[in-house]
Amino acid sequence: MTSVVIHYKELALKGRNRPWFVKILIRNLRTALADFEIRSIRSVMGRIEVDLGPATAWESVRDRVRQVFGIANFSLAGRAPHDFDALAAAILSDLGDRDAASFRVSARRADKRMPFTSPQIEREVGGRIKEAKGWRVDLEGAALTIHLEVMTDHAFYFFGKEPGAGGLPTGTGGRVACLLSGGIDSPVAAFRMMRRGCSVLFVHFHSYPILSRASQEKVREIATLLTKYQLRSRLLLVPFGELQQQILLAVRPELRVVIYRRLMLRIAEHLARRWRARALVTGEVIGQVASQTLENLTTIADATTMEVLRPLVGMDKDEIVAQAQQLGTFPISIIPDQDCCQLFTPRHPATRASLGEIVAAEQALPIREMVDRAVTAAVVEEFRFPVVKYAVPEGETPCRFRS
Repeated sequence: MTSVVIHYKELALKGRNRPWFVKILIRNLRTALADFEIRSIRSVMGRIEVDLGPATAWESVRDRVRQVFGIANFSLAGRAPHDFDALAAAILSDLGDRDAASFRVSARRADKRMPFTSPQIEREVGGRIKEAKGWRVDLEGAALTIHLEVMTDHAFYFFGKEPGAGGLPTGTGGRVACLLSGGIDSPVAAFRMMRRGCSVLFVHFHSYPILSRASQEKVREIATLLTKYQLRSRLLLVPFGELQQQILLAVRPELRVVIYRRLMLRIAEHLARRWRARALVTGEVIGQVASQTLENLTTIADATTMEVLRPLVGMDKDEIVAQAQQLGTFPISIIPDQDCCQLFTPRHPATRASLGEIVAAEQALPIREMVDRAVTAAVVEEFRFPVVKYAVPEGETPCRFRS
């Protein structure tokens, strides 16, 4: 069995746009499997076939394909001709000494014009397997289901299905910029946008050298993990501590958090537009902290002309934590650190700051100059997955990416 048969679900509903979505999915699969020996990846009548090379282990490919968005399920499969005797012989060969209390054959025809029906295929192939193995046929609760997918000139067979990541292929949903704090919420927000096909730019605000580099290191680890799903990422590290000090001297305490957040959105918008992103993404949840009341969220969002997307807005903390644990970011996010969200935070921040009083307070600040300074000071880091090493011609300097 040297083929991986990949099925998609939501892509099948895209009508005339489906070929474009499938093309992007195939491109992403090629990228995700670039460090494996793969003979070909091609679209085959409503499914995708990955033809594995002899040195490629199924277990390694399985773990990699699981992370590619746009896939409903996939299977390690064999190929055989339409001839029922040859097809049954190939299946029996790959079953080997496997034992099953009961079995069934489930067949699907890709082309309904074929001279045999699906039930006929099931009876003919199933009868031969029953005769060879002596297994009991159970059409309702079989211990083993042998799946057959009959193409125009051959048939695929496989013995189980692996769940895919679902969603839409990365790159089909446009570009967004996510404010990535290093906490629990924002990595989950970024992941949820990736799953809808968006390419996510990470923007992290830090307070180094006022505080340590711990938050930057955490965010690098999170970016590395998330890049396994979107394959290429860009992280922008934006110094924010001096800007917070400037706000501290000019704004009364209860309004500072809202003004911090508004300034972050302005800076993120400038960076996002440079990257041709069309929206900003945050991990905000209504009522979770003082700055996330409905009134404050509205006032904060007024600072930018870009769409602000909040994928977690209606979730509770337990749901977010569960998804962070499933994703693998939770152990990183709970590592103690010092980030700009904790720096110069007042004891009693305003929970219902009006737009009028915030705009009035910002009159004491050189907002445009502060945004320009932060954008200029931002540091860019690139991430790729997998990192494929190529020979570098003599005299040239290789690009450096984090893996």
